[in-house]
Amino acid sequence: MQYNLKILPNGIRIVHQEITHTRIVHCGFILNIGSRDESKEDEGIAHFWEHMAFKGTKKRKAYHIINRLESLGGELNAYTTKEKICFYSSTLKEHYPKAAELLFDITFNSTFPKKQIEKERQVILEEMAMYRDSPDDSIQDDFDALVFEGHALGRNILGTEETVGQFTQEDFFEFISSRLDTTQIVFSVIGNISFTKVLQKIEGLLSEIPLKRSLYVRSGFSNYESKTKMVMKEITQAHCAIGKPAYSLYDPRRFQLYLLNNILGGPSMNSRLNMALREKHGYVYSVESHYQAYSDTGFVGVFFGTEQKTANRARKLVLKEIEKLRTQKLGSLQLHMAKEQAIGQMAMAEENYAALMLVFGKNLLDKGKIDSLDSIFDIIRNTSAEALLDIANEVFDPNQMSYLTYLPA
Repeated sequence: MQYNLKILPNGIRIVHQEITHTRIVHCGFILNIGSRDESKEDEGIAHFWEHMAFKGTKKRKAYHIINRLESLGGELNAYTTKEKICFYSSTLKEHYPKAAELLFDITFNSTFPKKQIEKERQVILEEMAMYRDSPDDSIQDDFDALVFEGHALGRNILGTEETVGQFTQEDFFEFISSRLDTTQIVFSVIGNISFTKVLQKIEGLLSEIPLKRSLYVRSGFSNYESKTKMVMKEITQAHCAIGKPAYSLYDPRRFQLYLLNNILGGPSMNSRLNMALREKHGYVYSVESHYQAYSDTGFVGVFFGTEQKTANRARKLVLKEIEKLRTQKLGSLQLHMAKEQAIGQMAMAEENYAALMLVFGKNLLDKGKIDSLDSIFDIIRNTSAEALLDIANEVFDPNQMSYLTYLPA
């Protein structure tokens, strides 16, 4: 995979790939800071920071930040995960200088105005209420809390009403000061622009940032124990989650697990779970299996909603399909089709240049390099049915699974 990379004296990395058949440039800052890096008292502050970045800098008020790119037809956005904060934009190539300067401003010069903190506090509380009203979303958060109980990975990215209700301007500055590490920041650019023009605008700005190292070290997750929990809620459907910890970003088997998870309950309509629960029995509208890799662990889980009377039958069908993965080796044709499907999905995902720009940044932060799609395809193509059987027996052991069920009150 062809890309350009420059490492500044302060450790900030600039990565770029030129795409000539588009008029758009996607760029963004990816920071190796996430909700798992919060203390229990700071729960939700990373996400709150993401919101507050748009509310004022040393030279701009909220109105000017929002209108800087939007008035030009561009997009400005951000998100927070367990391990990353991203500020990014998409604009016509001629507006790249404005986008780069604005992203620099909100990433490094936010002032966290006190009046804006009070306003945005209410916005986040409304966001929390919206998620609580959506069992599809809230069960995933609650299941994280069950699987990663007692660890920061199990905490809600949004935080709690108590923590969000008490954050002050000083809390934001203290959190950033203790967590920000310039060697853990990437500025990523993909689009119709040369690397020379990318550097012309951003290199001078970033060179003003002094080298800063953080003494903070993430606490690893261990001591998992399987659990079963049932919760009564004011809902009309039963919602179920089944899963456990899995392989980390650094485990060489992660791509094989991705392939296996795709067979079980990936996004395609021909996944085994969709065929069994929806197409054959009509128990669900949707059923999904997720695999998420973190820096020191991972997570695999199945989620679905169904009528209360069919919840037990649907769960048994899920476990039946999992058991098939563990006991029935894939035939050569099945394995070939599964590989081609996974490779095709990855290839199509690469056409989303905004997402690819963020992937570049995350890969550099996590692994110090960007894996080429061809190298990943080679791993998938060289995966044997025996290897998938071994992984299925290790990862999808039902005795090690945790279970969470929402039932209508």
